[in-house]
Amino acid sequence: MSTANYGDIIEVTAPADFHVHLRDGELSRLVTPHVHKGGFYLAYVMPNLVPPITTTEMAIEYKKRLKEYSGSSKVEFLMTLYLSDALHPNDVKNWKAAGIVGVKSYPRGVTTNSDEGIESYDKYDELFKAMEVHGIVLNLHGEIPSDHSKNICVLNAEERFLPVLANLANKYPKLRIVLEHATTAAAINAVKVCGDNVACTITAHHLSLTVDDWAGQSFHFCKPVAKFPDDRRALQEAIKSGNKKFFLGSDSAPHPSLSKSTATSTSGCAAGVYTSPILLPLVAHLLDSFGAIDRLADFTSNFGRGFYQIPADSDAPKVFVEKVQGVSVQAEYSSEGKTVVPFWANRQIEWQIVNIKE
Repeated sequence: MSTANYGDIIEVTAPADFHVHLRDGELSRLVTPHVHKGGFYLAYVMPNLVPPITTTEMAIEYKKRLKEYSGSSKVEFLMTLYLSDALHPNDVKNWKAAGIVGVKSYPRGVTTNSDEGIESYDKYDELFKAMEVHGIVLNLHGEIPSDHSKNICVLNAEERFLPVLANLANKYPKLRIVLEHATTAAAINAVKVCGDNVACTITAHHLSLTVDDWAGQSFHFCKPVAKFPDDRRALQEAIKSGNKKFFLGSDSAPHPSLSKSTATSTSGCAAGVYTSPILLPLVAHLLDSFGAIDRLADFTSNFGRGFYQIPADSDAPKVFVEKVQGVSVQAEYSSEGKTVVPFWANRQIEWQIVNIKE
């Protein structure tokens, strides 16, 4: 079926979110349980804390905290390291045993907590070669910093990055590379023409938003920003086509509500859209809206697990979602003085989780 009727139920085995921000401290205590609340059993965790996660020891300790906060022993946390000079090729062979699956690249200054990001990939040649050997994934935030002298800004920063993606894919053909949170038709096309070592995550919110939705609406503002209607359509068509290169990475990025809603004359609001607590129903709603509900299991589990070579066990949890008349999204979530506002707060979603078999 391409669209669903009310009462239809779809089963997804062990939904997997291959890009999520779970923060630290009290904010992490609040949002980490929302991975399971949103229907997911695998969280691929971003390393851009302050300070960033750059060592095996830091990743192990962070994972320990996340498991403590999770509220479900069934959720699997896959850890990443922040690409920086602190990473050494000789250490790569030990990463998988420590639960480290990937390395995340942030161009300097383009998004939240990216001040320690990179300026050039050339010096990481030996690191990338070691990652090829040991099966560690390279995750790319696919933008270059704004440079007005070169006519580069948030609207074309992703497209200007794409030659870098092509170069890395050709230079390291055995290195699995993920272009994270694509927002443009150009990015979709670039991933399609790369070899099988390149895949791409797509967020739920970029399937919904365009420029008009975040211009003047801080709770829809994220990096990379949503682009034009034709770009949104290209993301939707990539999923609808069933191309296994494209799978879910929510980029769910919580910020305290005050930092999302407030800008000053010298600083903007925080960049990030928070989808974790409603993620599987939201994705079902969106895919159903453009005739791709039959791709739900592939997009939210099968394709990502296939690329990362992490198949679901035969006894893995199964989550069932049902199309309903409408469920209101909670206005906010609060704990210990921290408050976050989810995407589509107070709006209606036409899908809900009705059963989980663990």
